[in-house]
Amino acid sequence: MAEVTVCDHPLVQHKLTLLREKHRSTANFRQVLRELSLLLAYEVTRDLPVELVEIETPLKAMQAPMLAGKKLVFASILRAGNGLVDGMLDLVPSARVAHVGIYRDHDTLEARRYFFKAPADLGERIVIVVDPMLATGNSATDAIDALKAEGAVDLRFLCLLAAPEGVARLSAAHPDVPIFTAAIDHRLNENGYIEPGLGDAGDRLYGTK
Repeated sequence: MAEVTVCDHPLVQHKLTLLREKHRSTANFRQVLRELSLLLAYEVTRDLPVELVEIETPLKAMQAPMLAGKKLVFASILRAGNGLVDGMLDLVPSARVAHVGIYRDHDTLEARRYFFKAPADLGERIVIVVDPMLATGNSATDAIDALKAEGAVDLRFLCLLAAPEGVARLSAAHPDVPIFTAAIDHRLNENGYIEPGLGDAGDRLYGTK
């Protein structure tokens, strides 16, 4: 099984509750999602490698920690993943961004990939795959399949909400990829949506309900 981290910080849980509310406006949903993604980015980057470098403060020289290695890659599962990436880039503006276009077949719930674009040197970077919902786990699994095929070896998956079924599916396919989420909800319904959940994150983010 993949390691699963549920971010239970009070601010994370408060903002997740705001996103769940049915009548929240598109503009406010978008703003709160951006704020929440920044908070989640702190958790998923907690153990990034650092190295000591020589700097000068206004008073004296010192050895101080800075991030080591090549810059991160945020891999967005289109389209809703972009809502998380926008906030994460506020925290790490130098990160590279990959895009994996996937839609879900509403009859079979299987993932259908239609687009892939990523930095060429994925194998030399930490790759954080982002999608608001880990529901069936099919889209996340397919996206990670594609990234590994292009050389990625150090991956993490970040979402707002997960269903037990999605955690099990992704863990079985990629036990080496840790999962970070704000909550694991009760179950999937017959249409493959997380319950109680927050609805379709992409529709709520872009006003396409």
